[in-house]
Amino acid sequence: MTLVQARRLLAPTGWIDNGWVEIEGGRIRAWGQGEDGFCDCAQNDDNVIIDGIVAPGFVDVHCHGGGGVSFGNDLTQAATVLDTHRRHGTTTLIASLVTAGLDELESQVRTLARLVADGRLAGIHLEGPWLSERYKGAHAGDLLRAPVIADIDRLLDAGGGTVRMVTIAPETPGAMAAIAHLVGRGVTVAIGHTGADLATTRAGIAAGASGATHLFNAMPEMHHREPGAVLALWRDPRVWVELICDGVHLHPELLAQVITTKPHRAVLVSDAMAAAGCGDGDYILGQLPVEVRQSVARLAGTSTVAGSTLTLDQAVRTAVAAGVDLKLALRAATQHPADYLGLPDVGRLSPGAWANLVVLDDALEVTRVMYQGQWATPAASSPSVNPG
Repeated sequence: MTLVQARRLLAPTGWIDNGWVEIEGGRIRAWGQGEDGFCDCAQNDDNVIIDGIVAPGFVDVHCHGGGGVSFGNDLTQAATVLDTHRRHGTTTLIASLVTAGLDELESQVRTLARLVADGRLAGIHLEGPWLSERYKGAHAGDLLRAPVIADIDRLLDAGGGTVRMVTIAPETPGAMAAIAHLVGRGVTVAIGHTGADLATTRAGIAAGASGATHLFNAMPEMHHREPGAVLALWRDPRVWVELICDGVHLHPELLAQVITTKPHRAVLVSDAMAAAGCGDGDYILGQLPVEVRQSVARLAGTSTVAGSTLTLDQAVRTAVAAGVDLKLALRAATQHPADYLGLPDVGRLSPGAWANLVVLDDALEVTRVMYQGQWATPAASSPSVNPG
């Protein structure tokens, strides 16, 4: 058994001072406050006293890459993405795939399903190809298509239950039936990359959609006479809203407003592409070239933002700097995304959950990371990568 003691601990009930977490077999056995939990394992050499903050490991449900590479057909590259984000405190990842042809998507899903099966990935997210041409963002327009049930089943079957989330534009032909079908197969549907109006977005929610893929981004601006998808997704209490908290995709004041007005359904995501954890340079997102300059990713030769270079530790710091309460910011990076995609054994320090912990100093920088009961290398110890 291992005991981790912390000056400040984010327990399931909230903040506790002088808290502790007891770990056995890679999972949380118990948590508490004071010396009541300092049982016969207190003399174990593996026990650690943390002069800082201990919180659940971060859960990122929208991530395309990091460490110079992206999720796709290469298991070694997928491992690099996982390792890059883990050093920044993310212990649970959903692999997001951009739009591609059905043959390519099927191949990528089959490959990544192997990492889900062995527990390294928590699932797969298809961010395309069922998106709006007008609001496609960094997706290849010639590969977009209307949702057809046979195509959906082909990709879901290839994953063998590992596809946990699909982004869909509800105005595309056949979208309402597709949303209901996906939900019926146990898949979370998020509305995004959409030009849908208020009524169509609400119809998509009624059909079963329960998420918003990066709210505000890749959808029309909210107009006072045509509020569109943004208002429908923001206001509905059933909908989880993803927020890219990098100071680029959303103004910090707007970010804080959304989180504080939707405190139980706000989810911080990285939407990270290959450049996360690296320096500026030239990269590929799906089939499209991306330029990263001053840590901002854009489609080459355009002003279109193409994912982010974000990690969730930075997202938490940005949210807190914008005025969001630290507990709420951490919940939005841990428990909320876990609840959004139905992952009961991560994102919290409850008995039975995986012993995934992140240790933060007072500046909210990651100093240590625990994954399933084992300490991992923190970001400060990782090499700098710049593919130039």
